[in-house]
Amino acid sequence: MFSILFFSDILNPMKSIIIANGTLTPCRKILSELKQADLIIAADGGAGHLNQMKILPHVIIGDLDSIDPATLDFYRKKKIPIITHPPRKDQTDTELCIDYALEKKSDEIVFLGVVGHRLDHTLANIFLLRKMADLGIPARIMDAHNEIYLVLSDLTLYGSPQDLFSIIPISDKVTGMTLSGLEYPLTDKTLYMGTALGVSNWFTGTKASVHIDSGAVLVTRSQE
Repeated sequence: MFSILFFSDILNPMKSIIIANGTLTPCRKILSELKQADLIIAADGGAGHLNQMKILPHVIIGDLDSIDPATLDFYRKKKIPIITHPPRKDQTDTELCIDYALEKKSDEIVFLGVVGHRLDHTLANIFLLRKMADLGIPARIMDAHNEIYLVLSDLTLYGSPQDLFSIIPISDKVTGMTLSGLEYPLTDKTLYMGTALGVSNWFTGTKASVHIDSGAVLVTRSQE
C-alpha cells in the first residue's frame, strides 16, 4: 500500500523536500525525512524514487522527459497535480521546484536525488544551495551517506563521534573560520579557494560548529 502523504490544501508548509532523478538509495534516514515533510515535490523523474518507496508526492514538476510513462500514468490516476514545462527552458526542473517551494512559503528545503553520474547536474544542484543561503532559508542536500550545506556565516551540526566532516572554500577567500567539536579545530583562520586543508576532519562528540566572518564554504557531514 502507498503512504497517503498528499494534502490538498497546503497553505504554509514549514519543510519541503525536493526529490530529483539522481542517485538515491532508500534508507531509514531518507524515509524519516520524507515522513516529516509538509510538502514533497518531485522533479520530473524523481517521482520514480517516490514510486519505489510507495510515497505520493504533493506535486510533480518538470518537462517530463525523464519520468517513466507507467509512473506518470500511475500518479495521474492518483490525481497528483502535474505542472508541465517545455523542454527548452532557462531553468532546470530542480530550479522550478525551488520556485514552487518558495511560492508555498517553505522555510526549510531538503534536496534528495540531486547528485549522480551527470557531474554538470550535480555541481549545478550543489550550487543551488547558494540561492537558499542568500534568502536565509535553511537547505541541505542528502543521500544515504552524506549531507551537504552551503554556509555564509554559522552552522551547527549534530551527529556521532567519528562522523566525517569536511569544509571546502568556494569563494576566493574565507576569513575568520572557526571550527569546534572536531578532531582538528580551527580558530580565526583564513582559507583560500583551492586548499584541501578542511577535508576529512571528524566529530569528537555529538556536536560540531562552524563560523566564518566572510566568504562561502561547502560543509559535508558523512557516515561510512
